[in-house]
Amino acid sequence: MANQTIKSQSSYDIPKTQKAWVFEEANGPLTLREDWPVTQQKDLKPGEVLVRIVYSGVCHTDVHVWLGDWPLDNKLPLVGGHEGTGYVAAIADNTSTQLKVGDAVGVKWLADSCLECTECRRGYESCCQKALNHGFSVDGSFQQWAVSYAKHLTPIPSALSLDFAAPICCAGVTVYKALKQIGGAPGESVVVTGAGGGLGHLAVQYAKAMGYKVIGIDSGDAKRKLVEGYGAEVFIDYQKEDVVAAIKKVTDGGAHAAVCVASGAAAYNQALSYLRPHGSLICVGLPKEAYVNANIFFTVLNEHRVIGSYVGNRQDAIESLDLAARGAVSTHFEVQPMENLKKIYEDMQSLVLTARVVIDCQ
Repeated sequence: MANQTIKSQSSYDIPKTQKAWVFEEANGPLTLREDWPVTQQKDLKPGEVLVRIVYSGVCHTDVHVWLGDWPLDNKLPLVGGHEGTGYVAAIADNTSTQLKVGDAVGVKWLADSCLECTECRRGYESCCQKALNHGFSVDGSFQQWAVSYAKHLTPIPSALSLDFAAPICCAGVTVYKALKQIGGAPGESVVVTGAGGGLGHLAVQYAKAMGYKVIGIDSGDAKRKLVEGYGAEVFIDYQKEDVVAAIKKVTDGGAHAAVCVASGAAAYNQALSYLRPHGSLICVGLPKEAYVNANIFFTVLNEHRVIGSYVGNRQDAIESLDLAARGAVSTHFEVQPMENLKKIYEDMQSLVLTARVVIDCQ
């Protein structure tokens, strides 16, 4: 646990300005501003909550948004980040909520949704046409004081430290929801591509907690040790082994599902070659300009399912944090100063990080 100096309080002295990482154009300069305005309680709109951010995980999505990799326009200028943990510092007047000042909460990718449309009513809140996203359409958690929304803030269990919980708020809930999409049974085989990464090492653990036989794909002895240590029964080094042949051998004909969190497109298409009949390919990662090329004849013949899985809903977030609080899941992370964000982005792009990075926003 990092040295946490910001604590839960019944009231907070809210400053006028703060530190925040800001960029004003795609792939433009990342600037650590120390004069970024802090929204005051009187200026919060009904439903809004001011959160004193203590820690924030750093996700590949943050890099994609900064680079402008996606075919969608984000807010500019923008404060990135969507794996924040901290404390409720102020609540807007005329807001109906059980939250109170001092509560520990998670600031996730999904900032807000209408909760009235068909998608929201069915639990597909991330697909709401009115959804807002932290670090994309509204400012995110790479700042010390962030405005969020009462309906979608997630309570952090008291058994979890805030630095530990930060990666669960995006990486954890995302892979947990993806695994739920499989609809499988304990004992079935699930492949996790990119198993040694920030999402992958959590997917391995959640899959194990669900009773699946977990097969991790990644490369290198360090990743092998990490993935096997988190419960994978089989590790396949894609740089040294024939992945398709190896998976078919250890699964007696093919895996029941593959959860692809890898950043390269090849892993998604390869998965269709090692799935058994009625197997599921769950697409989670977002490689730039990538496509799944599925042979329609064999997709029909084998009844393969190709499923896109976005972030989880409010209940998924609570469940994923609960599993972590009960000891079923651990996060492999390191805490770095807030000032290091630019270097962290460089390391993420160079694929040299061996752990999830959490920045200290105190």
